[in-house]
Amino acid sequence: MIEFVDVPSTGRRFELESRVRLSDITTSGELRLDGVARTLQDIATDDWDASGIDTSVAWVARRTAFRWTGDYWPRYQDRVRALTWCAGAGPAWAERRTNLYVGETLCFEAASLWVPISAEGAPVRIPADFYDVYGEAMGGRKVSARVRQTAPSADFVGQPFVIRRADLDIMGHVNNAAVWQVVAEYVAPPVRYAELVHYGPVEMDHDVTVVVEEDQVWLLVDGDVRVSGSVVR
Repeated sequence: MIEFVDVPSTGRRFELESRVRLSDITTSGELRLDGVARTLQDIATDDWDASGIDTSVAWVARRTAFRWTGDYWPRYQDRVRALTWCAGAGPAWAERRTNLYVGETLCFEAASLWVPISAEGAPVRIPADFYDVYGEAMGGRKVSARVRQTAPSADFVGQPFVIRRADLDIMGHVNNAAVWQVVAEYVAPPVRYAELVHYGPVEMDHDVTVVVEEDQVWLLVDGDVRVSGSVVR
């Protein structure tokens, strides 16, 4: 598991309030894993839009991990308060931390590794004014872009994954939250810890296979692992 740092006492912090809606719950009314991911994605977008940084870069998720505190799992119609900040950076990546609360109860702690890319889809360095906005909250913390590499067993049994146009983001990739739907399909809440790592894009014209082995899920494109997911129950 990765490190989850505390909320900084100084520096930029951004909040967003939302409600658990019908589209994000299980049949028993619990918030699905992809609903958690969608909340993380929405607050990251809103924070970046409100930062005042004038840049053409887009951010793509390299790794997203969250852990449940064990105190409360959000349910239908709950009001969720998300609090996010930048917890560290490297030359061409940054880590965003997000806490999700229901009332005063901390439900989830999340850490996402994001990579800025150009309009052409190539990784770029962190913009210089990024540190003017987010640097104080980071407190000088450096993070690594190294992610854990996993693969299914050699004799894996997979099944086709049908990509819908509704799964695609503005860059033509299967959206991060849509990939979490695959994990949610095989893993019901609650779980103690969940992690998703992206090794490469999944796109509309790809021949995609889903492999599930115990508490791990992979998306393969022509036999190449593009996404891996894991949970701890």
